[in-house]
Amino acid sequence: MSTPEIHDVVQDAYADAARRATGCGADNSLAAGLYDEAERTGLPEDAVAAALGCANPAALADLHPGETVLDLGSGGGVDVLLSSRRVGPEGFVYGLDMTPEMLELAERNRIASGAENVRFLHGRIEEIPLPDDSVDVVLSNCVVNLSPDKAAVLAEAHRVLRPGGRLAIADIATRGALPAAIRDSLTAWAGCIAGAMDVDELRALLAGAGFEDPGVQIVRSFGRGDLGLFTSSALSELRLDDLPDEQLDAAEGRLVSVFIRGRKAAA
Repeated sequence: MSTPEIHDVVQDAYADAARRATGCGADNSLAAGLYDEAERTGLPEDAVAAALGCANPAALADLHPGETVLDLGSGGGVDVLLSSRRVGPEGFVYGLDMTPEMLELAERNRIASGAENVRFLHGRIEEIPLPDDSVDVVLSNCVVNLSPDKAAVLAEAHRVLRPGGRLAIADIATRGALPAAIRDSLTAWAGCIAGAMDVDELRALLAGAGFEDPGVQIVRSFGRGDLGLFTSSALSELRLDDLPDEQLDAAEGRLVSVFIRGRKAAA
């Protein structure tokens, strides 16, 4: 698969997700498991409905008032809006996404929420449209695994972080090899499976990008019975459960959710 093919299939899948989320109401059971009721209160319904992540990185990152934050692959904007509350009016949050439909949805959600300390940017996470040393924290929620060039993503995250800045990524990874047939499946790639990288390779990439104290913490291991977690209502057309039984059996227990941390050296 070429990089453009991967970008195209991922963008098409999430454009459809944005369209499905619009006007459907805050009935996303995935979001209900990631964000508590207090966090969801006051968020636009479409922001909650479009939440397709695997954790709550704004909470994991321990954001502080006054910080500048960048969310890679910001989707409908739920993590950006939650981060904007944590950093307060003296802080600022950027959301970066390559899918115009998601950006349009996110901007509507920003307006509906009344957030003034937020800006959404169009672009790819492999080429962040921000200057060097411009943010305190880089977040991402189950998006880096979708990139065909994860080394570039981490290098860019390191570049835009200020000295002493930190990385906080919630994502999907692997523990051992996935079957080649799944790796080669564009459907599985858009569903956060085929692009997942081995935890040891992720640690090596973090160190190679220049991060100090790189860490990849395994949060949960997934089996075949958890497949529905990767086919939320917004992405149900991907039909990952249509993959052959032998491929799914060979991947049993090899998918894991992880929290990826790193820090840029202080000046």
